[in-house]
Amino acid sequence: MYSDKVMDHFQNPRNVGEIENASGVGTVGNAKCGDIMRIYLDIDENQVIQDVKFKTFGCGAAVATSSMATELVKGKTIDEALQVTNKAVMEALDGLPPVKVHCSLLAEEAIHAALWDYAEKHGIKIEGLEKPKSDIHEGEEEEGEEY
Repeated sequence: MYSDKVMDHFQNPRNVGEIENASGVGTVGNAKCGDIMRIYLDIDENQVIQDVKFKTFGCGAAVATSSMATELVKGKTIDEALQVTNKAVMEALDGLPPVKVHCSLLAEEAIHAALWDYAEKHGIKIEGLEKPKSDIHEGEEEEGEEY
């Protein structure tokens, strides 16, 4: 069901933890499945991601996609990190079962949320970056279901 890479990143996740005084922190969740992902970025004066850490509460696929996403953005510029899509995360993991694709979306959104936080803290605009959703299913619920 899961690729060897997914299992490896689940059993031996990379970049787990927190970064104190992070340049940007992004937290996203999926209310339908209960996964919560937080990404911490340490970005230098040249807008290069020097370090990245994550904390994820969720299933094995959520942990694996978080781990892979951190690997994909580490050492990249902000613009390069912005190009890391859920599809790129899935491809790097040699695929995910269809019912777990939402985990890769969480990883993409968490990166974007951390970049948004960085931009807000530094008073800059990152071209192509939109305000992230705290819940990746935000806006999908029918009217009257909000609590």
